[in-house]
Amino acid sequence: MNDAMRMNNSSSVEGQPAPAISVRGIVKHFGAVRAVDGIDLDVPRGMIFAILGPNGAGKTTLMRMLATLATPDAGSASVMGHDLVTAPQKVRASIAMTGQFASLDEDLTGRENLLMLARLWGYRGRGAKERADELLAAFDLADAANKQVKAYSGGMRRRLDIAASLVVTPGVLFLDEPTTGLDPNARQSVWRMIRALAGSGVTILLTTQYLDEADQLAARIAVIDKGKKIAEGTSRELKAATGSGFLHVALADPARVDDARRLLEDHLGGKVQQSAEGVQLSVMAGTPAAASQAIAALIADNIELADFSMGSPSLEEVFFALTGGGGRLAKPEGDER
Repeated sequence: MNDAMRMNNSSSVEGQPAPAISVRGIVKHFGAVRAVDGIDLDVPRGMIFAILGPNGAGKTTLMRMLATLATPDAGSASVMGHDLVTAPQKVRASIAMTGQFASLDEDLTGRENLLMLARLWGYRGRGAKERADELLAAFDLADAANKQVKAYSGGMRRRLDIAASLVVTPGVLFLDEPTTGLDPNARQSVWRMIRALAGSGVTILLTTQYLDEADQLAARIAVIDKGKKIAEGTSRELKAATGSGFLHVALADPARVDDARRLLEDHLGGKVQQSAEGVQLSVMAGTPAAASQAIAALIADNIELADFSMGSPSLEEVFFALTGGGGRLAKPEGDER
């Protein structure tokens, strides 16, 4: 059993395991910009915990500090019981991290990449080969083991990148936007792998801009915006706190979207959220009576509806209600700094 797994079994006061990650008032500046602004966080061991937020929210900066790649300007944090500032080497021995972009040698094969990393971690001879083959099999890459990474699909590269993070089993795995740029099938494959890792006892902290990803994977979600944590809870708790009275309308004519948005905001007072396709609008209505009046106003203005309904908010609607924004969540981009 390696050190990370031993630490994962340690306990704190009164026989309760200490959180895998504990953060108190952590702050990070970049010049005049307060990228992370006094965040508190506790992540229990063995949990998938998601940090959700738009570009520039501070997600990547927070994760880089927890992985000892950046030094906090204020506050404190520990990972697997080790202080970030006073015991960074012990933190690094307990974690693995996969960033937004693959850190692989594309001219090497998948097996050669893993063999190289296994040897760097101290495996020798047959042990390195066995560990590389174990990971290739576990991540469904055995058939592509002898192909150069440059010939891999995006999903295969992502799986290999995460496999490379697990040559030595960590107590905590940091995943920074793990499915950015992947097609739906590849995303599902990575999701299955993440669930399996959590099932084996690895604590996973992931950042994402995909609301469905947080909804599908995370036992708990923290929403951050402009460097601050603005909400935390399970997906169900966040939706319940936002309220159940959301009106959803689908327009028959995309040319009337702006008219429909203006009428809904005038009658209901909230920010209207728009689907990526542009013809579906959602807004907090409060009561069925208010929703009925808004629909009547649309019909009176000759705005034809393809469909409408009243129901619970999606996680996307929760996000925009919390941040006070309208429109759509930003598309994934590069490093937030």
